[in-house]
This record gives sequence, C-alpha cells and structure tokens, in this order.
Amino acid sequence: MQVLNVEKLTKVYKNNNKLNQTHALKGMSLKINKGEFVGIMGPSGSGKTTFLNLLSGIDKATSGVINISGNEINNMNKNDLALFRRQHLGFVFQEFNLLDSLTLSENVMLPMILDRKDVTEIDNRTTDVMSLFEINEIKNKYPYEVSGGQQQRAAISRAIINNPDIVLADEPTGNLDSKSSRIVMECFQKLNQAQNCTILTVTHDAFAASYCKKIIFIKDGMINMEITKTGSRKDFFNKILECLAVLGGENDGF
Repeated sequence: MQVLNVEKLTKVYKNNNKLNQTHALKGMSLKINKGEFVGIMGPSGSGKTTFLNLLSGIDKATSGVINISGNEINNMNKNDLALFRRQHLGFVFQEFNLLDSLTLSENVMLPMILDRKDVTEIDNRTTDVMSLFEINEIKNKYPYEVSGGQQQRAAISRAIINNPDIVLADEPTGNLDSKSSRIVMECFQKLNQAQNCTILTVTHDAFAASYCKKIIFIKDGMINMEITKTGSRKDFFNKILECLAVLGGENDGF
C-alpha cells in the first residue's frame, strides 16, 4: 500500500524581487510504501530539510503534488492540515520538543488527549509504546530529569501514539552522543520491523542512515541517486559513505 506519493515537487523562495530567487526543490518525485524505512541525505543546502518541511505541512510547495494516504495536503486549509498532522503524521525532531512542565508519560499521551480519546485507551496505549522503547519505568520523571537519549525515546513514543501513517524524523540523532544515537536508531528499527511502521528520516549522519532500508540522496534540489540495503548494516554504511563522497556530503565514523 502506498503511503506517500510526491510528484514534480518544487519550492521557490523569492528574495526582494523576481530576479532574485532560490530554487530549493526542482521537480522532485518519489513514492514510499507501507513499512518502508527511508533516509534522505545530501550535502548542506541540497534541499532535504525543505523537502521534509513540505511533507509535514510546515511550509507550502510552489507546485507539485504531496499525497499522503490518499490526502492531498497542498489543498488543505490551516485547520484541516492541523487535524491531519495530528491524526496521520508522527514527528521527531533534533530538539526533543518535550514540555518540561509535563512528565514523560504526559508528554507521550498528549496527542491522544487532544483527540479526546478514552482515558483507559490512553493509559494502555501510553504504557505499550513506552514499554516498547524501555522507558516505562521512568514515565513519571520530567524531561530535565532524564538523559537526551531517554528524552528522544519519549519523543518517538509521542510520535507514534496515534498510530500515524508515516513518521517524519528531522535529524533525530543530531543532539545525541554516539551511544544514545545507536539506541535511538535501534528504536526506529524495532518500530519498523515489529510494527511495520513507515518512517522517513532526514539525516547527515551515515551511521544513523545505515539503519534505514533505503537511502535517497538529494543534490541541488533534485534526487541524485538511491541505494537499497541488501547485505549487512556495516556494508550499507560503507556504501553510504561512498555515495556521500561522490555528492560532497558529510560522513561520520562507524
């Protein structure tokens, strides 16, 4: 089943006058099916963050189609888009974006509370997702009382609490040390394998990207190439590094 269909997507930023324009995306097209775990990579300024912002509805495309589970988000008004985002999309950011005034479990259940779900359903679902990521034992702690890796696992739990059609992650390991990065990416991998969750992540980190099943490389606002994992994660990591070297991207040690 197709979850995401993007056709001829463009984004042009106009500066002062029509003669001074930045073409961030230049007709990108791609399809993502249910259960795929896809990474987006590319050099700084390639358009990968712009692409994610358009998919999430944070920004509007200049032209093209963004269809998520049969819904064309470019045609939605502000209120419909806000509701669609909450009910169909999960978000994980580099900054954890947890509310310090709420406990971890309260942060995780917040989307269900906003949807006015049944209290018992909320409690059961919150316990299930926090247990999946091994943070249920710290559910009553506040974000400032736990590590960055634990905060990010809580953020991932919040992202999937409403069973979204797709999880969009923007540099999810960007603020983490190597150990926490590994744990967080293992959580994404577990989520993908155990629950067939569809995940699209933007990252500059080859180590984090090696957990994905497929990598799409962007350069100058267009898809340059893509690779699919066929062997071990270490082999895939090395293949990613080779592609980044060709594109002039960044790489991190395994």
